[in-house]
Amino acid sequence: MLTDGIILWSHAAAAALYAALAIWQLRRQQQGLQLRMLAFAFAITCAWSLIVAVVGPQAIPAQISESARNLGWLGFMLVLLTKAQEDDRRPAIVLLYALLSLVIVAQCVVDLLPRLVGEGASPDKAFFFAGLVLRMTVAIGALLLVHNLYTAAAPEARWGIRLPMVSLAAMWTYDLNLYTVAYLAHGWSSELFAGRGIAMLMLAPLFALGSRRNAKWKMRLSRAAAFQTLSLVAIGGYLVAMVIVTRLMQFIGGDHAQLAGVVTIFVMTIAAFLLLPSGRMRAWLKVTIAKHFFQHRYDYRTEWLRFTDTLGLPGTTAAPLDQRVIKAIADITESPGGLLLSVEESGGLATAERWNWAMVHPPAHAGNAALVHYLAETGRIVELDMVRAGIGEGARREAPLVPDWIMAEPRAWAAVPLVHFQRLVGVVLLERPRVDRTLDWEDFDLLRVAGRQAASYLAEARGQEALSDSKKFDEFNRRFAFIMHDIKNLVSQLSLVARNAERHADNPEFRADMVATLKASVGKMNDLLARLSQHNKGRAEEPRPIALKALAEAVAAPRRGGHAIAVEGRADVIAKADPVRLEQALAHLVQNAVDASPADVAVTLRIEPRGGDATIDIIDRGAGMSPDFVRTRLFKPFSSTKQGGFGVGAYEARTLVATMGGRLEVESREGEGSRFSIVLPLADGSTDESSYLSRAWERGG
Repeated sequence: MLTDGIILWSHAAAAALYAALAIWQLRRQQQGLQLRMLAFAFAITCAWSLIVAVVGPQAIPAQISESARNLGWLGFMLVLLTKAQEDDRRPAIVLLYALLSLVIVAQCVVDLLPRLVGEGASPDKAFFFAGLVLRMTVAIGALLLVHNLYTAAAPEARWGIRLPMVSLAAMWTYDLNLYTVAYLAHGWSSELFAGRGIAMLMLAPLFALGSRRNAKWKMRLSRAAAFQTLSLVAIGGYLVAMVIVTRLMQFIGGDHAQLAGVVTIFVMTIAAFLLLPSGRMRAWLKVTIAKHFFQHRYDYRTEWLRFTDTLGLPGTTAAPLDQRVIKAIADITESPGGLLLSVEESGGLATAERWNWAMVHPPAHAGNAALVHYLAETGRIVELDMVRAGIGEGARREAPLVPDWIMAEPRAWAAVPLVHFQRLVGVVLLERPRVDRTLDWEDFDLLRVAGRQAASYLAEARGQEALSDSKKFDEFNRRFAFIMHDIKNLVSQLSLVARNAERHADNPEFRADMVATLKASVGKMNDLLARLSQHNKGRAEEPRPIALKALAEAVAAPRRGGHAIAVEGRADVIAKADPVRLEQALAHLVQNAVDASPADVAVTLRIEPRGGDATIDIIDRGAGMSPDFVRTRLFKPFSSTKQGGFGVGAYEARTLVATMGGRLEVESREGEGSRFSIVLPLADGSTDESSYLSRAWERGG
């Protein structure tokens, strides 16, 4: 038949090619265990192909040699992986491959059993299906190990092993399809056997190219790949076990065979549903795998990324930082809960926050200053089980320091100090994990580093809170300083009124001016009280037309009794401004000019238009200011050249003018005096409202 001829010649040609590859590998100058194992795998593949070509694919020698071929390639993969892992993880790695090798040996036994138990339709059929199940298991397991080996390789080494891994994956994928079809069709397919010989011919060049371009394999064990592979192997093993049990029940037969099979599958399914979702079971598996398959308990890159993400979780819906700190540290040891103790001002410990903490409620005074000092000085992780048992010098030193309420709670497992620059920020008390164990050096190192990192987060947060409080006090003090400055001006006005009242109390005009001044002072004091309130936002009114000369006269009039003030300029200069804030800013500048001027030299207020702006110049002939003072200190709060001055008048005046869309300009020369210019936008035209305001200001209203 055609298919028989294809099987013969394709496998014979494949045998020749793999023999040539084996000889080529043995003759290469670079020799080592990896190359020798590759040559052996090529040689055993050559032997298998030759046996299939001679006796056929269904013969016992062909089936046994196929198992030997699989063992040869698994051996090559194992050498690749273990040569890169020169540590105590090698026995665990070998165990994975040994399990699959045992399945291959079991497959060989099943292939030979029919020859040992004698002829019979039922036994032959049962052994046939059992052998197929084992072959499918081998193919699936081998594919998983190929995937694990490729993902475990360092990124720079994957280019070198890509072709061999692709070739092995293709070989076992074809085998899996062959066995699956045979299982479903209850017999072998000659066409697929013929195709397998052609496939092996096509894979030979890929093996050759991969062997030629790869002189060095750099491998590292991927923790994630190992867990993934073990999970898939466990699932596959469970399914295979179910198939094997079902087949054995059918093979045994009997009246209750079907019922026994159903009960067995039901029990296995219930067991899977009970065990797989169990958090305790998952934790036990993780600890066991990490202990026996890896040199280090933790995947430090993954742990640190998770730890950082937990601490720095953004968003308004995130838990408070104190809770995130507890969770981030508890997740390292898979502790189900924790408690954060913070350092009090008195030096002791107090409860700050809890996360899934269902144990004893801590007292108000959770720890004394001696414990705080000890943890800050040593940074030791307190293993509470050792402290309770009094094992070790450190535990005996810590026993009198640990509070009684912690010692009395058996689920309290470890205390992690949060140390920031030799200062204890807090202590995280961890609940006992689902799988109880003792802490080792890796736990101590990782928890100590994590505690320091968490302490920096907490210290920064505490610092931000203190800074925010300080800013609030600074804002209050700044506002109060402005108020004090305004009160000083009001006191000066009232003092002047009081002095003049002794001489002019009988003058009706003076009494009228005094009443007007007192009313204005009361109004300004009420405004100051409103501004002092922390709830006052100080929002400026919408600018409106203001007659500047009338406003200047209103500001100058109360101060003329103590110092000469001249108001010059045009009465028709109308600016857009908030009258209350403009009056306040002008009052600051006029008072500063009066304080800076000699008693016999008048202060001048000059109002004039300047292009599209309106200006009020406040001119004095005082001592003046240096350019450096004007540039660096004039508008800085609490900086003043006057004896007893608050140094906030110019700062507040500029702020008030800026809120109205204007600006404050300064010209000053030492020994000659200063000119402060309030520059505001001109109003659009002379409206009835502005004329009315001008007349009102001129009347003193």
